[in-house]
Amino acid sequence: MPHILDTADADFETRLSALLGMKREESPDVDATVAAIIDDVRQRGDAAVIELTAKFDRLDLTPDTLAFSAAEIDAACAAVPLAERAALELAAARIRAYHERQRPEDARWTDATGASLGWRWTPVSAAGLYVPGGLASYPSSVLMNAIPAQVAGVERLVICAPTPDGAVNPLVLLAARLSGVETVYRIGGAQAIAAMAHGTQTIAPVDKITGPGNAFVAAAKRRVFGKVGIDMIAGPSEILVIGDGTGDPDWIALDLLSQAEHDESAQSILITTAQSEADAVRAAVDRHLTVLERRGIAGSSWRDNGIVILARDLGQAAALSDRFAPEHLELCVDDPESLLTRVTHAGAIFLGHWTPEAIGDYIGGPNHVLPTARSARFSSGLNVLDFMKRTTLTRMTPEALAAIGPAAETLAISESLQAHGLSVRARLDKLNS
Repeated sequence: MPHILDTADADFETRLSALLGMKREESPDVDATVAAIIDDVRQRGDAAVIELTAKFDRLDLTPDTLAFSAAEIDAACAAVPLAERAALELAAARIRAYHERQRPEDARWTDATGASLGWRWTPVSAAGLYVPGGLASYPSSVLMNAIPAQVAGVERLVICAPTPDGAVNPLVLLAARLSGVETVYRIGGAQAIAAMAHGTQTIAPVDKITGPGNAFVAAAKRRVFGKVGIDMIAGPSEILVIGDGTGDPDWIALDLLSQAEHDESAQSILITTAQSEADAVRAAVDRHLTVLERRGIAGSSWRDNGIVILARDLGQAAALSDRFAPEHLELCVDDPESLLTRVTHAGAIFLGHWTPEAIGDYIGGPNHVLPTARSARFSSGLNVLDFMKRTTLTRMTPEALAAIGPAAETLAISESLQAHGLSVRARLDKLNS
């Protein structure tokens, strides 16, 4: 049974605070293991990666077979059924069109002193995408990570996609091909993150690593951050639905279960202003859990982490949603546009009864790599800018330096940085000579 709360109850704030403080992230003691793996890969390169792949994925590789050959990728792509290929191609086209609009513009101007100022945007030179393997093998994640990088102009993009026991998901390789990625390594885990960050004899290091993974992958990303950039440390998936009694209970129940079926640590939340809707959705969830293929996982998620809150009105519902800062937010209300203006914190927002979150996972266009665990309060989903850097530009004329240089010299002296001040003074003296 999910957690049931009513904002009118005297203990509501106490119970809500406890739920907001829940730690759903997996926290096994993996850091020491990951540290050893990273050090091993740094020291021995290919040999360490090959040994660790044999140990964890039960797959024997050589330096020549770390990556899929072009022929293997061709064969995998050819094996994809036409309907699935068409769906993936449509998704790729929509994702690309959306992200093309995110490309930033350079700027340059001259201020009142005559100084030329501005900025320019340039892509990182190389990026590595991690794609989970086994049961959690998602071609949609390939598109969501690789296409923004390609739109940004990243020159070299590689993928690490583990294939436990040699099992290959052809859709993952087709997604890589559709995204313009030709180099796909069949390695995973912390060893793949270490290889992309530090490089091996075969695998060249990258500048940024993105993509989801298990606790070992997350720990490895934390450890290599600084050596390379990373996108985020994503936790279990989450969805929050705001209702006003006008929604279809079956639709809302399925939307909640669409995240609950990801894993047992996922979280599904309903905040509604109608008691009748709260009761009907709970009943619908119970019905669907009797037939859902992943009912064991979804049922555990709903029982342990699910929340249903009865709110006084939609203004209060929006305020409560902001406190959760959910990864996915559905506004299943009669007037979603008005409610949208009252929401501040969410990774992605889905407006109206006809916009299920699942559309965003696959085909909508916006990115599905989103901040979790309330981090939408201060961060955004993956986008083109994550693969670019903004470099500032400054050019002084003699007149501009004469106008603002003395102030810079004064501030340098106040900070006891003599050479700073002298570097400005030398030029000012030249002007006055």
